[in-house]
Amino acid sequence: MNPVFADLPNTVFDVMSVLARDLGAINLGQGFPDDPGPADVREKAAEALRDGYNQYPPMMGLPTLRRAIADHYERHQGLALDPETEVMVTSGATEALAASLLALVSPGDEVVLFEPMYDAYLPIVRQAGGIPRFVTLRPPHFRLDEDALAEAFSERTRVVVLNNPLNPTATMFGDQDLALLARFCQRFDVTAVCDEVWEHVTFDGRPHRPLIGFEGMRERTVKIGSAGKIFSLTGWKVGFVMAAPPLLKVVSKAHQFLTFTTPPNLQEAVAYGLAKDEAYFLDMRARFARSRDRLSAGLTGLGFSVLPSQATYFLTIDIGELGPRLGCADDVAFCQALVREHGVAAIPISAFYARGAVRNLVRLCFAKQDATLDAALERLSGLMRGRAA
Repeated sequence: MNPVFADLPNTVFDVMSVLARDLGAINLGQGFPDDPGPADVREKAAEALRDGYNQYPPMMGLPTLRRAIADHYERHQGLALDPETEVMVTSGATEALAASLLALVSPGDEVVLFEPMYDAYLPIVRQAGGIPRFVTLRPPHFRLDEDALAEAFSERTRVVVLNNPLNPTATMFGDQDLALLARFCQRFDVTAVCDEVWEHVTFDGRPHRPLIGFEGMRERTVKIGSAGKIFSLTGWKVGFVMAAPPLLKVVSKAHQFLTFTTPPNLQEAVAYGLAKDEAYFLDMRARFARSRDRLSAGLTGLGFSVLPSQATYFLTIDIGELGPRLGCADDVAFCQALVREHGVAAIPISAFYARGAVRNLVRLCFAKQDATLDAALERLSGLMRGRAA
């Protein structure tokens, strides 16, 4: 068996979700909202399924969706994309990542990965035969460091993977960080694979800046987006890949042998959704920001140390002082105790570090109904009362 996959443990998301189900815990671990998503987008999918075309759509995606993607990113991010040669539809962003890395990485190539990182990156890089070079980002700001980049990049570097906004830290890279990374990509002739699935889930007026829009990056960036994140429909698995024609051509060759295509009714519905006016996106951000603030204020009131959340569905608590008082050596032990003894599932952020560099942070999902968040806070108050006792 392939050791890349045979030796992998179950993901931390699967472990914590199973525990939450088995123990009847409130699941603030896995990142999905507990509402059904926008009714009009779901109705478009049902209508297209019932009355539309249900045979193989084009491998690159329905023309209507590819045009909608190009129009959407021109309107929201000022990108000029050719829908015929620079846009492709995939079965989710993880498939887009797999297609991109399998297409762009050859055995022996070095790939720069920023940790903490989405857990799919490392296995895909290794399956492609790539050699990972890690850059460790540290709390509370998780900024890029020029010396660390200089140590990671070399003449053997072929690809860098950037997640912005960053899951699990809920932070965003600013213009200074992105410009720094762009300079390294150009200096070493490196292609950037940009996982930007959280680009619309940003708060407090912060605009998302895509790396592909920076000087010198248009021809060396693969940009990946996700309808599941834009519309809070995480089960739909509709992703987007945008890149200059020479890059997209080879990525599409990998895509055709992974999933080939994506359900046409979902593509039709996403095309409809991407044309929504600005009011939808402002309202979506405001709703999530309100939930973020509700959970953050509740946790702070209980005595937790809460890091700022600039984007995504998540916020982070620092258990550096709290963990030992509860008899928990690290974030893994804390999350195990939390779900088993207090009925709340969370995610240890050390699971996103390949080398275990940070072990004092825990991620919680706030994309839940008020009643769910309040119930979780009530259970967490029991933990803090136990500490006081």
